[in-house]
Amino acid sequence: MLPHNNSSFPAEVSEFLLNCFVRSPSWQRWLAVPLGLLFLLAMGANTTLLITIWLEASLHEPMYYLLSLLSMLDIVLCLTVIPKVLAIFWFDLRPISFSACFLQMFIMNNFLPMESCTFLVMAYDRYVAICKPLHYSSIITGQFVAKAAVFILARNTFLTAPIPILSARLHYCGKNIIENCICANLSVSKLSCDNVTLNRIYQLIVAWTLLGSDLILIFLSYTFILRAVLRLKAKGAAAKALSTCGSHFILILFFSTILLVFVFTHMAKKKVYPDVPVLLNVLHHVIPAALNPIVYGVRTKEIKQGIWKLLRRGG
Repeated sequence: MLPHNNSSFPAEVSEFLLNCFVRSPSWQRWLAVPLGLLFLLAMGANTTLLITIWLEASLHEPMYYLLSLLSMLDIVLCLTVIPKVLAIFWFDLRPISFSACFLQMFIMNNFLPMESCTFLVMAYDRYVAICKPLHYSSIITGQFVAKAAVFILARNTFLTAPIPILSARLHYCGKNIIENCICANLSVSKLSCDNVTLNRIYQLIVAWTLLGSDLILIFLSYTFILRAVLRLKAKGAAAKALSTCGSHFILILFFSTILLVFVFTHMAKKKVYPDVPVLLNVLHHVIPAALNPIVYGVRTKEIKQGIWKLLRRGG
């Protein structure tokens, strides 16, 4: 037998194979159409929201700029993950190149915390609007949104970039079948012949630091908002504020809950059906993206009016 002199170098593995739902292949048939429809809804709703905010001058306000940022993050996440998953479901196109896999990993690990951080800034925006209404226009400005966007980009890129870099530097000695629909770090790194303890520990620490701190601060913001709302004296003001902020909070809770469920099921994988974390991981990249523009956008009176104006103008 000839020795494999280059078996320790990542370059030997030029591509991976994404093996979705190994134990439940029938799930692909059942999920193909609903996932495709959710993807179209997410792309259509977010694109409509972005175009409306861009073209309607009355929506050129800080709050709507934050909505635009959220929509852009949703679009990038959807385009990074869902088309490849649908290609696997419909056409069995399982191969993904080495570089494309780690690019997908970088975007997923970077943009999900970015979305969480954007939710935090939006919660702060609602806190100022309800708890300090007289100071809102002086605190929440275009400059504030620009600084928030730079912070969101810098914080998450700096802390999450090492995750795909650590995985890409591992030695892959022949195994190239990823038991997942996407290039999740834990699914890819376990194919390596190296010790991946550092990789796993770093991802766990970063995930809990970023998402955990965001979630705590979001809860605090909405706690203060609830206290302020219950003190409102104007007729119907409390109900209106609760309706708006309640729907926002439920969406954030859904975003956080599905992520926490995925983390816990992955950690307790011996007790959970193996394909469940894979399914949750896929759905987490499309369901919030489909719901965000509807809850944040369509339920906002000014955006609904902007959409109707564009439709009348187009007609």
